[in-house]
Amino acid sequence: MRALLVWLSVVNLAISAELALSLPGWSEESRQVVEGEEWLPGAGLLTGDKEAAPVDSTEVQPPTTAEMTEQVAANEIPEKFLDDYFAKRPEGFLVDPQELLSPSARRDREAFLNYHSADSPIDFHVYVFGAEQAIPGGVREEEISERLFSQGKPSLILFYYLGAPERAEIFLSPSLSDAVSDAERRRILQSSTLAAMERSDSIAQLEAFCVQTSIRIYWIEKAAGLVEGGSAVSVAKTLPTSKDEGSARIEAVRKMFDAFWFEWGAIISVSLSGIVISLTFWWTSRRRASYRFPEFDVAPRLGGSHAAGVGAVIGFGSTTQSPSAQHSGVPDYF
Repeated sequence: MRALLVWLSVVNLAISAELALSLPGWSEESRQVVEGEEWLPGAGLLTGDKEAAPVDSTEVQPPTTAEMTEQVAANEIPEKFLDDYFAKRPEGFLVDPQELLSPSARRDREAFLNYHSADSPIDFHVYVFGAEQAIPGGVREEEISERLFSQGKPSLILFYYLGAPERAEIFLSPSLSDAVSDAERRRILQSSTLAAMERSDSIAQLEAFCVQTSIRIYWIEKAAGLVEGGSAVSVAKTLPTSKDEGSARIEAVRKMFDAFWFEWGAIISVSLSGIVISLTFWWTSRRRASYRFPEFDVAPRLGGSHAAGVGAVIGFGSTTQSPSAQHSGVPDYF
């Protein structure tokens, strides 16, 4: 037992010596370099001095005004598109001179906005910008509605940043400003933003934002007295109840369907008509189909054109006699 303990002690010492040799060590030159910097790595752990470790006194400086100005200028809308955006009242309801939307998405939005304009006394204009773009300081957004939309049909103007619905802004033409307060305008913007944030795709966000804003425009119409049964009172008095909100959503869905059908109805009708005609022709052809079975040539039997005709025949001429009594026998042909 004692010999076993001695052997274990020797093995333990050998392992400890091997580990000690494998650990890295400080050279005298390295130690002098570290001590010359008045800091020894790990001194705080050994001495308990919390101030032993060096602290970088260099603080992170906030960006200067020039740097911030350069950053904003880098994100500004290119100057060549400014006239297309802000020089005059747009001819259409979707303003996208940078072509940020795909052709199909642009057609769908234009169809929706065109249908809305035909069905509502308030036009709905959408300006599309990039997610991180900024409007130059020389352009005041508040003046756009007064300068471009003071004449003609009342309008709601939406500045929408594609992919960042939380940055969207809504402006009203001067004829609607008295009927809708700034607080109510912010509520409209908030509800539309929440509807857009429920979607993940940027195009779907724009669609949801436009649909929700279109619903709210209905209540602006009532507040401004532009529809029957409406009066020029604050929108706060005509805020939709849950039942009215459901009706408005149904109306918005109907508008979207009508816009979709206006755009694609002819193509869908022609396609369905072609399918129905093809199915009808196929069914009629199958119903009138006739089949001809092939006639097989049969080899003559014993050189004759047909067989001998020999066969058993059972006949019952009388119901009172037994079959055996009525059997006439088979003639002896052979």
